[in-house]
Amino acid sequence: MNKKKHWETVYNTKTPQEVSWTQKYPKTSIEFIKSLKIDSSKPIIDVGGGDSHLVDVLIKEGFTDITVLDISEKALLCAQERLGENAKKVSWIVCDILDFKPNRNYSIWHDRAAFHFLTEASQIENYTEKINRYVSEGLVIGTFSENGPLKCSGLNISQYDFDKLKANFKKKFKIIEEKEEVHITPFDTTQNFIFMSFRKKTD
Repeated sequence: MNKKKHWETVYNTKTPQEVSWTQKYPKTSIEFIKSLKIDSSKPIIDVGGGDSHLVDVLIKEGFTDITVLDISEKALLCAQERLGENAKKVSWIVCDILDFKPNRNYSIWHDRAAFHFLTEASQIENYTEKINRYVSEGLVIGTFSENGPLKCSGLNISQYDFDKLKANFKKKFKIIEEKEEVHITPFDTTQNFIFMSFRKKTD
């Protein structure tokens, strides 16, 4: 399957009210980011951000060095159109996370519902090594839980529990906070997520 073609088709043919991941306000994500107490001038990246409203909230909260990465150009264009002039305050990267080659470090790496699309060990290792190398302070990640869906947008996903997610990042990060969340989709179904925040180890 051509992943990019898949996601471009999704964002070109469906409105935010027709896709399950739409959130009016990314409450858990922003609470976890703020709880890391990192200066708002430091760089933050939202991986798989698409047309999520997290970027809107980060701008409102005073973050000044924001990057949003997504495989779908259409998704990012939708976000830019919504933000208007504020879109100029954000760096936008169209890229598959597995092909992403960062040219800088990020203080915070945020990912809600991108990581769980990686179903092969080599993909998970690729992603994890990027975080280990290019994240200097904190990681906030949300995935489908073991009580969540087995697929999303017709694609297989990897389910996680807290121990499994912690184990994947324990080499370089220590856990700060964890939370279960039931996401209500725009069409009133539920999806079970887990969220975890981590801080980079200093030793």
